[in-house]
Amino acid sequence: MNKENDTEIRRPAVAGAFYPGDPVTLTKMLAEFFSKAEKKTMAGRPIAIIAPHAGYMYSGKTASMAYKQLEGQQYDTVVVISPSHTVFFPGASVYDGDAYQTPLGKVEIDHDLSQKIGSIHPSVYLSNKGHTGGSIRGEHALEVQLPFLQQVLGKFKLVAIVLGDQEEATCRALGEVLASALGGINSLIVASSDLSHFHNEKEARKLDGNIQKAVENYDPDRLLNVLMSGRGEACGGGPIAAAMIASKKMGGEKVVITDHSTSGESTGDFSEVVGYLSAMIVTSKTAPVRDTAMGTPIKKRIMTLTKKEKEYLLKLASDSIVAAMNNEKLDIPEPDSRLLTEKRGAFVTVKIRNNLRGCIGLIRAAKPLYLTVAEMARAAAFDDPRFAPLRDDELEHIDIEISALSPLVRVENIDEIEVGRDGLMIVLEMHSGLLLPQVAAENNWDRDTFLEQTCLKAGLPKNSYKNKEAQIYRFSADVF
Repeated sequence: MNKENDTEIRRPAVAGAFYPGDPVTLTKMLAEFFSKAEKKTMAGRPIAIIAPHAGYMYSGKTASMAYKQLEGQQYDTVVVISPSHTVFFPGASVYDGDAYQTPLGKVEIDHDLSQKIGSIHPSVYLSNKGHTGGSIRGEHALEVQLPFLQQVLGKFKLVAIVLGDQEEATCRALGEVLASALGGINSLIVASSDLSHFHNEKEARKLDGNIQKAVENYDPDRLLNVLMSGRGEACGGGPIAAAMIASKKMGGEKVVITDHSTSGESTGDFSEVVGYLSAMIVTSKTAPVRDTAMGTPIKKRIMTLTKKEKEYLLKLASDSIVAAMNNEKLDIPEPDSRLLTEKRGAFVTVKIRNNLRGCIGLIRAAKPLYLTVAEMARAAAFDDPRFAPLRDDELEHIDIEISALSPLVRVENIDEIEVGRDGLMIVLEMHSGLLLPQVAAENNWDRDTFLEQTCLKAGLPKNSYKNKEAQIYRFSADVF
């Protein structure tokens, strides 16, 4: 720990070893991880994740699969729980300094919340134990999570907790404390843990499988039993258990496993491997309202199509999908509407029981709107590479959403961008990405967050919109 103008800052201990110490190299590595990671379709939002903490070359891919699910989310505070590899001490240590620093900048400690968490139970207390000192290297398990969070979330405050022991009583106490302290706060819990160590691949998969089943079943009691019996190993089993206990009381409903791997996949040596697991815990509850100081008011989206025109397009999209399902040609007479015959881009989204089933769009105005919608509807149902073609037995269950786009307008000054009105597209070198207006509105983003998330969608570092070579476009959309 170092003092800077009377501020206590926890400096990076493993930058340059576990992950790149150069911010540009680190940002590029993270962007590459995120560009290759799969975004899961889920009903709800993550309130906790589990991620490994080894060197990024070994576990970064698996970690990014959990952090990918946070794209588009916003949290006021993130609570990161890690084990202590460097020093033993009783209970859980809540960092009492001012900030954690990584090559990507400082992450401010949420003092009020940290003090609250550290004052409820004697086993959970304010301290710098496990955070600073204890070895030449310094603790890594909490630190390595922060660059992922900085890359995907941008601005947030931190509560940093290190478990000095992983006794069942400590894990349960921490879980109860977090559930009590985080009520009504828009927060995320991150449990930092690797799994089995230095078994051959077959044995590691067996041990890790027992841990994964307990996690997937959302059963902290089973997890603790597996750990105590030796049927599974996790150096951060305590943080996982505490996160599960807390999130259950906070409205968590299910666990989604995002990835499992071993170090053998990176090294090619399967004789002695380390196991890695990532997962998220989701809830259908909406996030507590964010402080208005952290974002701009959300304005209503602009609607220009009439009710009759929207009904026409929705029926056309449905008819187009049915015709394609039956291998029939759809005869589409030109509608008697100026707006419907204008050349406009459009996206068509197909959902089943609120779960995404396909989404395809044409960004630039190339055809009359009604023909674009008919074509994109067929493509969303049958040609989205993320999904198998729509089946006949699914047809009666689909819901269709259409986003009719205005022409793209080049952004010369980002102050032109109005959240809630505009969608964004960014183009830089061989990368491009687009986010519809409703994405920013539904997630209560401010302008900078919207720009950052559009960059991430393009597989670029989040600040790429500041690059003088970047081309930024805005557009509005009628969404129905």
